[in-house]
Amino acid sequence: MVRTFVAAVILLCAAIFAHAESEPKWTQLSDEQRQVLAPLSTEWDALRPWQREKMLDIARDYPRMSKDQQQRVQKRLTDWSRMTPYEREGARKQYQQFRALPPDKQEELRRKWREYHDLSDAERQKLRNSPPTPAPEDDLGN
Repeated sequence: MVRTFVAAVILLCAAIFAHAESEPKWTQLSDEQRQVLAPLSTEWDALRPWQREKMLDIARDYPRMSKDQQQRVQKRLTDWSRMTPYEREGARKQYQQFRALPPDKQEELRRKWREYHDLSDAERQKLRNSPPTPAPEDDLGN
């Protein structure tokens, strides 16, 4: 019984190790993948397997994206690579909170973001310098 258990644990560990090793290292990526994922080059080998898989999906879809979508992907990858682990965790939590909102609230926030984005730089700066207004209790889980 003990031998069977030990053998099962060894097989499980070997499978986990083999899966982790099957994840491509930066040097194993194609030139196209490295070009798309360049902002992540210094941290690629430290990414978790699910993170690498997600990034490889992005690289796979990248050629079929419009130029605007490609620019957005590059900006987001660059911004993400420059974030601290603390900032990344905050971004993940904020995204999860947003996704938990009802669709009408999500659309309202998107609309407000578009309105803000359409403001001139001077108007945005004025808003940033003004004191924040209290948000309703149900916005982003506050």
